[in-house]
Amino acid sequence: MTVKAGQKCTAIRRAFVPAELMDNVASAVSARLAKVTVGNPASEGVRMGALASLEQREEVRRSLKALMDVGTVVYGDPGQVDVVDADAERGAFISPVLLRVDDPERAEPHQVEAFGPVSTLIPYTSTEQVIELAARGEGSLVGSVVTSDKAFARSVVLGVAPWHGRLLVLDADNAKESTGHGSPLPALVHGGPGRAGGGEEMGGLNGVKHHMQRTAVQASPAVLTEVTRQWVPGAPRTEGTHPFRKSLAELRIGDTVVAGPRRVTEEDVAHFAEFTGDTFYAHTDEAAAAANPLFGGIVAHGYLVVSFAAGLFVSPEPGPVLANYGLENLRFLTPVKPGDELTVTLTAKQITPRENADYGEVRWDTDVTNADGESAAKYDVLTLVSKEQQ
Repeated sequence: MTVKAGQKCTAIRRAFVPAELMDNVASAVSARLAKVTVGNPASEGVRMGALASLEQREEVRRSLKALMDVGTVVYGDPGQVDVVDADAERGAFISPVLLRVDDPERAEPHQVEAFGPVSTLIPYTSTEQVIELAARGEGSLVGSVVTSDKAFARSVVLGVAPWHGRLLVLDADNAKESTGHGSPLPALVHGGPGRAGGGEEMGGLNGVKHHMQRTAVQASPAVLTEVTRQWVPGAPRTEGTHPFRKSLAELRIGDTVVAGPRRVTEEDVAHFAEFTGDTFYAHTDEAAAAANPLFGGIVAHGYLVVSFAAGLFVSPEPGPVLANYGLENLRFLTPVKPGDELTVTLTAKQITPRENADYGEVRWDTDVTNADGESAAKYDVLTLVSKEQQ
């Protein structure tokens, strides 16, 4: 209520409270508000400053009048406030005001928003009722649920999610380290239906993109690769010197190695199962594997396929490639059976030098295919590559 004098879009306007706890909550919040000092924010001990303008103060008072017609003031006086090191008349100061409305069916608490340090306590008697009451706000940036009842939390989250961009659920495990009801976090969606930013204006990279010019480009794969400096499927590839023998300075987008084929045998599958301990029935039990509608017989492990692919495309001698540090977007697309022959095509997809290191990151498009040209696995390999030849 008091951060930014309540003038923030994520301030709590309606606080839904179990009906039997209304007196307790009103008393506890009032006690906290009594410790808030209003006045010059530069002064020691002041916790709340003025509103944006005198006009805004009058707007808050008009909204308060509509709320006071249906509720009672639990704390604060909208017409008078004691201030520290400031002129209460010239400054747009207002007391924090806590109201209580005992009839949750009244429309005003759900429709009137006093854009200032004003909050209204509203009672509820069931999970279904609080969900329905929350929806009457017709969309909000963020809502908070405070409970130790996991089942209640699930019901409320699923019920009110369509009306909120973000939900903060607090229990005894996370309340002490909470970032607070209104703290925007870059990794989270932060917008409400019908209220702001398509519901996502603060959400991670989406929030960044709202501060950038973005243009859709429609072109051939070759042109898109040239424009974006990222290889696009269908764009030309360049074969020749194994790309693992090239430093970052020598490597080019589209540099490719095609390796294989390698035949997968029953002995390969059985050995991999025994060696790794992955004895899932689809790799070890012919009858059970045959009954599986996805396989129709023994199939190779997906990680055996990936391992064979690495053995095919690797250039083992020391050179510019320093390390393989991960795979991304791995998908197994076509089952591999004993007798299938695998070929791998590895293409330099994206080259990213690191400013403060003598190496950079190379992302490789990897496509493992069978003899029919069907993709058995697709993924990105990530390597660290020296900027210059070692």
